[in-house]
Formats: sequence, structure tokens, C-alpha cells
Amino acid sequence: MTSIKQFQVTFDCAEPERVARFWCEVLGYVVPPPPEGFATWGDFDRSLPPEHQGSAFACVDPSGVGPRLFFQRVPESKAGKNRLHLDVRAGTGLVGEERLATLEAECARLVALGAVQVRLMPADGYDESCIVMQDVEGNEFCLD
Repeated sequence: MTSIKQFQVTFDCAEPERVARFWCEVLGYVVPPPPEGFATWGDFDRSLPPEHQGSAFACVDPSGVGPRLFFQRVPESKAGKNRLHLDVRAGTGLVGEERLATLEAECARLVALGAVQVRLMPADGYDESCIVMQDVEGNEFCLD
């Protein structure tokens, strides 16, 4: 049986390009080249019918290791807690004060990009502590 090795994570949002560019900055991702025949994504977007313009955007891991992130415009606003969220691993391999200082510094960087710090989740039996945050449209993610 063949197992799937690649996947993409899709976000429903109001402003796909804005949310995608936020996540590019968070993760060091990049916007892929526009489709063949278009000099820019803006050129491609303007070629679409008006109702589809600005309706989607994507970003990719430049190393090719991480999943592609896809952002699609939806008419409804976010109504509750995410059923799925990303864990942004900034303190991997660090312990104690060094880990906490790294998380606090990364949290400050993300807040400057438009994220919101929600709360500190204390360590439990499974994981170390993490900082619960929200992206520029209120989608929860954990900084750990």
C-alpha cells in the first residue's frame, strides 16, 4: 500500500494574501513563482473574473521540506476555536530559562507582525509549556 508523503494545510480566511504573507514571515516561507505566462501574481489575479480576484494565495517552504500552505477566501467569519492548529516550534531542544527567553523573543517578533498573544499554557504531563497565540485573522496557533 502506498502512503502519502506530501500534504498541504488549507486556511479559510477573509484576506488570503494578508494571512499568507503573515505566515511567510512566521515560518520563513516564500510565495511561489506565478503561473507560466504571468510576470507577477498580481498579473495573474487581474486575469481572473472579478469574483475570483483575491480569492486564494499560497506559500511554500523554500527548502521543500514543510507542507504548502494554501489560503482561501470564504464568506463566513471565524466562529469558534479552531479544530486544528499549527504548533510553531521555536524552543525545540532548549530547556529552562533559555527556552523561556527564546519563546518570549519569538512571541514579541510575532506580535510585531500582527499576531496576538492569548495565554501561557503551563507544562503538563505530555508537553512543556507553550504560548497560545492568534494570527492576523484570529486563528489560534501554539508557540512552543
